[in-house]
Amino acid sequence: MKNRLIKIATITAFAVSGFTSCSKKLDLTPQNNATADQVYATSTGYKQSLAKVYSAFALTGANGPGSSDVAGIDAGTADFLRLFWKAQELSTDEAVVAWGDPGIQDFHLMNWGSDNPLTRGLYYRCIYQINVANEFIRQSTPDKVAGRGITGTSADSIKTYAAEVRFLRAYQFWVLMDLFGNPPFVTETDLIGTSLPKQILRKDLFTYVETELKAIETLLPNARANEYGRAEKSAAQALLARLYLNAEVYTGTPRYADAITFSKRVIDAGYSLISNYRQLMLADNNTNTSENIFNINYDGLRTQTFGGTTFIKNAALGGDLNPSDYGTTQAWGGIRVTKNLPNLFPDFTGAADKRAQFFTSGQNLEINSLTTFRDGLAVTKFRNVSKAGVAGSHPTFSDIDMPIFRLAEQYLIYAEAVTRGGTGGDAALALTYINLLRTRAYGNASGNITTGTLTTNFIIDERARELYWEGHRRTDLIRYNRFVESTYLWPWKGGAKDGTSVSAIRKLYPIPASDLAANPNLVQNTGY
Repeated sequence: MKNRLIKIATITAFAVSGFTSCSKKLDLTPQNNATADQVYATSTGYKQSLAKVYSAFALTGANGPGSSDVAGIDAGTADFLRLFWKAQELSTDEAVVAWGDPGIQDFHLMNWGSDNPLTRGLYYRCIYQINVANEFIRQSTPDKVAGRGITGTSADSIKTYAAEVRFLRAYQFWVLMDLFGNPPFVTETDLIGTSLPKQILRKDLFTYVETELKAIETLLPNARANEYGRAEKSAAQALLARLYLNAEVYTGTPRYADAITFSKRVIDAGYSLISNYRQLMLADNNTNTSENIFNINYDGLRTQTFGGTTFIKNAALGGDLNPSDYGTTQAWGGIRVTKNLPNLFPDFTGAADKRAQFFTSGQNLEINSLTTFRDGLAVTKFRNVSKAGVAGSHPTFSDIDMPIFRLAEQYLIYAEAVTRGGTGGDAALALTYINLLRTRAYGNASGNITTGTLTTNFIIDERARELYWEGHRRTDLIRYNRFVESTYLWPWKGGAKDGTSVSAIRKLYPIPASDLAANPNLVQNTGY
């Protein structure tokens, strides 16, 4: 049954009581005035609390789409995925938005500051989720569990839960490291409310995330052995592979051999591509367990939010698109693509490469106005209908789960690491992996490439064709030195119609001014 864990009652949820408390006091206020000993008194209580840690990825708050765990930002935009997606996609060639919400146009114009409400919201959302994870881990030590009379298989299950939560925390730390560089750092060993968090340098946070993921790798269940939507060892391996692929950006030292090692562990864990690319982002994509490694789960009836895949789906609809064709009554007229992305495909219709999912009728390829929905092709990749064409469970809210890791990315990591000279890889095998993606995309071998075509530059274009709108593009462009540089431009990059270079400071988002004011231990990123 879809989203089983998220549907567990979350009466034990913890909420952070405002922006500054996220890092200033680390206050975690238990809802319903329940104490930790009451919340974690039984194995059932532990699983309910585990559900809260997971559901914090999908929901804005514990009381429906109008509630928020994080104060100071509109609840409709306060969920993790919507904020992360904007930071990773709107700042690149893969997306523009028509709206005038405070701070939203700053992404594509690349002129954000330390008071941008959306980058601030993402920063505090990550810290909130880390704090929720810290509390669970703090309450899950063997001594705590035994002291509550929980033994046997129940105690073993809690040990597994704790490993899963450590993975979720490591992922959030990776997000902070990738986007903000040098965030405040708190773990379960920090006493709540006793001191202000210290700042951690990016290279040191890299080491921490790497160490955590390696420590829990053997503690997590095997691939596809856990409950749907929960972390397994392949998720930790997939994050390690991504971490190592970007290691030179994070630490100054490349780690491509390690990227090969860990992507290969995932590849060899028994996953396989689903046969139809266009079924990756449908309402029943919870059945794509052969390819999807770890998801954020959504259910139109039980995880209602104006963020998540509801945002990606509804905001992509407008103009001449018929919302009912996409399983919704909502057309928000927001996000489209610049011409750079569709121009990577043989044609815009997907007649050759089926991954091209663009709506062209009434849409202009050229973008003369960022705030005009008809300027820029629309994307139809996310559809709230089943493989059989049946609309999702709710006319507004999405059933589409969001893959955070899927097998295709691991193929691409392996191939890129090989082309960049990583040891331990096999060029012929890398070519095989890329051609598996292209065979699926074309429906036959007509799009397959040869050894001479498999270059590092080919792979970034292939990553765009395969992974667009899945939250990878900013990280990829930075790794390829194409994000701020003049060597690669897209419409309205840096505020110029034809694109322009911007300052290298844009490779990181700023630490929010509100947190700098609250915590004197923090130093702002260079240039802000």
